This record gives sequence, structure tokens and C-alpha cells, in this order.
Amino acid sequence: MEEKRRLSRRDFLRLSTMAAAGTVLAACATPTPMVVEKEVVVEKVVTPTPVPVPKEEKVVMGFPRSETLFAQQLTGRVGTPDNFNLWVGWKWQDRGLQQLACEPLWTIEYAVGEVINSLAAGPPEYNDDFTQMTIKLREGVYWSDGVEITADDVVFTIETVKATEGMNYHVQLQEVKNVYAQDKYTVIVELSEPNSRFHTYFLDRWGCCRIMPKHQFEQVEDLLTFEWNPPLSSGPYVLHSYDPAGFWTAWELREDWERTPTGMLYGKPKPKYVVFVTHQDPASAVIAQVRHELDAAQLTLESLRAVLAQNPYSRAYRREFPWVVNTDPCVTGLTFNTLKPPFDNREVRWALTLAIDIVSYSANAMDGALMMSALHTPSVPLYLKEYYEPMESWLRDFALDLGNGETFKPYDPDAPLRLAEYARKRGYVVPEDPKEIKRTFGYGWWKYAPDVAAKLLEKNGFSRDKDGKWLLPDGTLWKFTILCDPNPGHHHYQNAFAAVQEWRKFGIDVEVTPNENWSTLNLHGQFDVSTAWPAYEPWGGHVDLFRTFDQWNSAYVEPELGKPHYGHLSRWSDPRLDKVIAELKDTDWSDTERIIELGMEGLKIAVQEMPSIPTYTYVGAVAWDTYYWTNWPGAENIYSQPYHHWPNFKYMLPFLEPTGR
Repeated sequence: MEEKRRLSRRDFLRLSTMAAAGTVLAACATPTPMVVEKEVVVEKVVTPTPVPVPKEEKVVMGFPRSETLFAQQLTGRVGTPDNFNLWVGWKWQDRGLQQLACEPLWTIEYAVGEVINSLAAGPPEYNDDFTQMTIKLREGVYWSDGVEITADDVVFTIETVKATEGMNYHVQLQEVKNVYAQDKYTVIVELSEPNSRFHTYFLDRWGCCRIMPKHQFEQVEDLLTFEWNPPLSSGPYVLHSYDPAGFWTAWELREDWERTPTGMLYGKPKPKYVVFVTHQDPASAVIAQVRHELDAAQLTLESLRAVLAQNPYSRAYRREFPWVVNTDPCVTGLTFNTLKPPFDNREVRWALTLAIDIVSYSANAMDGALMMSALHTPSVPLYLKEYYEPMESWLRDFALDLGNGETFKPYDPDAPLRLAEYARKRGYVVPEDPKEIKRTFGYGWWKYAPDVAAKLLEKNGFSRDKDGKWLLPDGTLWKFTILCDPNPGHHHYQNAFAAVQEWRKFGIDVEVTPNENWSTLNLHGQFDVSTAWPAYEPWGGHVDLFRTFDQWNSAYVEPELGKPHYGHLSRWSDPRLDKVIAELKDTDWSDTERIIELGMEGLKIAVQEMPSIPTYTYVGAVAWDTYYWTNWPGAENIYSQPYHHWPNFKYMLPFLEPTGR
């Protein structure tokens, strides 16, 4: 075979020059006329240029996947699929009603630390003695049927709920003496007695008194049986369809989304469709997200680890350990029945607190993936700034009286550092900066001091037997139980089994009793220690702790065990806290400086008395699939609370970005 000669750059230039010269000569020559002697037909096959075939759109449950966001329904299968009337009883609000269809007057935003004016144009306005409230509405907001939302809707809602026994908020709205529309967008509410927090009945924090469409509801004969199907929407989405068996509910973006508070405040939500789907167990949710059929899920810590390992597009709230949401406005822990001896003794309660090693407790409860909380309020960003940081010096100086002139300072600001060290030993990557460790694991907790705990018990007549078991002052073995929710994935359950390990190690004969009727048992005071919330949930996005403290109001205490009690389940009260509660009630919601002062005072009383032990802020194991949607509000990008089941979800959707897949 003849070897192919490689054309050099020089050869190329020479040939190019010759070709150019030939072209010039040809151009200058006299053209020779062409004579056609015979026409010849030549057949030639021409290959057509390929036309791009559009990639087939993936469809899931009948919805175009690239335009649809699938989210897990937290509360599970809907028990009354046809009924959307959320003014009567429980209606599975997180099927999309509160997240997409309903705009309240105000919405709490705990991750950012603010109150969002939704249907309302601004905060409520009270007169000097809090007997009158003015609501100014946002103009240009419409129901999904094209009727404008006005003051008439608000007046009708308040009057109807007040007059209709059996409706949610019927009891609360008995406070209303008169309500009327001053003009098209202004509502005046006159109260029968002062209440500086009346507006919070309409402040959405996973539920509130929502505004009815007057033009629809005034035509309904029986509002208690009315199913409100399909619901009229004040939010950016309308009902598309739902499963008659209750397993899913689908919503479609309104054509006039810009005429909703969501559109006005944040812009157009990106998904055209949002579908809430029930997954009966974490495993099915993991499988769905691995298949890219579930964009937002709330899992257990174990199932979160599983989905992160199997789906490279899945991410958690934090990209690194501890992964979980640590901004939830709820604190978990242990609640004492303070009407039962010896839990009526604050020094016994403190002894049990100091018998807990919070690091091993955290390891048993959540493998260390948590944010410890020493105060009776969660470690949300706003409360870290306004309560935890300013109270740090007081916590360090706080001392217990051990008797005989001996005192002990129980606060341990280094507890988060010890938890971080545990995580490192487990092989997790954690920050080295102490400030970042605090932001991740909490600001501190109580010292593990079993020797001090023993002194407090002995001071109160307790003793130990030859085996090291604690005996009551009457010489009998100290035995008690911890009541908890039977769901192993719940923090109530995890706190119970973490506590039992610590207290057994200390020498107490204690057992955990999971019980499906635990809510009823809690209500009637039929427990020793319970893992019911150690403090009632605060707003999270506002510094006001009245909602938390008022549950300890002595006016609510039912002194007889066995009878239902509607305050905090500890049945504890304190005259000093009663005074704080009364002062908060007389303080305007907008006077945040005074509210914070009173909040600190109340928290100090709770620490001194320890009617319950707050352990850690509720953590959520959120998993987001970024295959179809990105820009989720993770820890590095906190523009919204992170949960898809909260009412704020509609305000998150304009910030999500489609990937185009």
C-alpha cells in the first residue's frame, strides 16, 4: 500500500498560490460556449437531514414531571377525602389546604424571625386598653372564582364562627362584642374584655382561624356539614384532583396567581402542579425519592441516611452532619407530674436533671444529631439572639443550694463542644470553630453531676441500698415510669428511652411505658414522668412567650389527678410567673423590648423550678431531591422555614428553580 504523504504547511502555501493563479487566469480567459449534446438523467439517493425527536416528557400519576412538585403528606392518609371544611373539626390541613389554598391574615416565619402580613396589609392596631383591634386588609386580593376579598369576608367569618357552636375558634371568638367594616378594606373588632393577643387567633402557625368566602358561605344552610368541595382559594393554587381513598391531593397554579398575597409578596410559584402524597412508612418515601418521584419528604434520621446514600441528587437541610433541621419552634424533653410526690419537690427535679449526661443522652436519642436546649424555649434563630445569648451570663452564675452553705453552678457552656467531640469519634465531620459548633449543637446545657444529684436527694431524705439503688424517704425502693408516644420515630419516644438509660445508670428503678392512649393519660395526670412537650410551643418568629407561659397559669390548674387539665401537663404554677403572665398580657405585641424583658424573667423562673426538663429542639429529618427542583432553603440559604407541611410552603415555591430535566 502506498504510504500517504502528509501535507506540510509549506506545501499547502505553495499549492494555494498555484490554485489562486489558476483561478485568476481562468477568470481572464474568454469563456467557451457550452453545447448540450444530450440530456442524461442521473438518479441519486439523497439522505434527508435528521429531524430532532423531542424527548418524551416523563409523567408521574398523570402529571408532567418537570412541572410538578411531589411532597409527602406529614399526617398520613386523609380520613375524610371529600371534606375540605377546615372550620369544622380536623381536616388534614397539610394535604395542601394550609400550604397552597389558604392565605391567613398573618403568617409566622420562625426561620427568618418575622411575622408575614398575608391578607392583612400590616400588623394589627390596638387601642390603649386593648379592647379594640383594627385590621387593614391588602387591596386587590381575589378568591379563585374572581370575587375580591374585602372586609365583609372578615366580618362574616368572625360573626359566623362566634354564632356557630361546633366550629373551630367558636369559644375564642366569644370575646368579640362587636365587629364591623369601617370601609372596604378596614375591619374594627370590639372586645368584651382587654386582650392584647386577640389577633393571634388569626396568626397562622400550623393552624389558625381562617377567613371564609362570604359570598359562598352565606348561601349554605348547614355550615357544620358543608364539605366545601371544591374549596375556593385565597392562595396561589386551586384544587386539581384528589384520591377518593385519601392517599393523594393535587393542586394547580392559579392563572391569576398575581392576585394573591403570595404573588404580590414573592412572585410566581415555579411548579405548575403540587401533589401531596401519603407514604405509610419511611421506606416507601425513600424508594420514591430514589426514583425521583418524591421531591420533599420528612423522614427519620435512619431513613434520611438511607436516601442520602442511594440518591446522589438528594440533600438534607444541612449538607453535613448533623443534617437535620434545627430551627423548629418546639422544644422536646421530659415533663414531671408535679402533683405527684416526689416530683412536687424542685430539688428532686433538679437532681434528676443533673443525673443526665446530655452527650450520652443525645447519642441514644439521635446519634448526636440535635441542638441541645437548656431553656424552656426552642433554639430558633430569633430566640438564640434575644434569649439564649443575652441570658448566657445569668445561666453561668445561676447556683443551686446544696445545704450546709454549699452551692453548685450547674450550667455547662462546653456541653456542645463535648457533643461535637462525640460526633468526631463517630467519624462525622463537624466544625472546629466553637461559635459554629454552638450554632450547630446548641449554646449549652446542664452539667453531668451525679455526685451533686446525690447530695440533693440525700438532703431531702433519700438514701441508697447496698446495691446502689435509690430509696424514697420512707425506705421503699424508688420506682417510677416514663410515659411516651408508642411511635419509635417520634421524639417523645426517643427522649423516653434516652432518659431511662441515664436514670438507671444513676441507680433509679425506672421503666418506659409506651401507650397508644398516652394523650388521654397525660390530660388526666395519670403519669409520673412524661415526654410530652416540656414547654408549650412559642411563636418562633416573634419574641412573645405569653403563649408558652400562660399554660402554667395557676388559674388553669386542676388540682385533682384523674380530672382533665387544660394547661401545661406538669400542672405546675408559680405566683411569680403569674405576675409575668399578667404583665405580658398588658404589653402591646409591638413593644418587643418589654416583651423580651418579661420573657427572660419567666424563663429564669422556669429554670429555677425545673417543672420539666427541656433537652433538645425538635429536629426534622427533611430530604429534598434536587433532580427536578433546586434552591431549597437549606442551612446555607435560609430564606424560609424548610418544611413542606407548614403554611409557609406557598412562600417558598417562588424561590425554587426547575432544573429543566
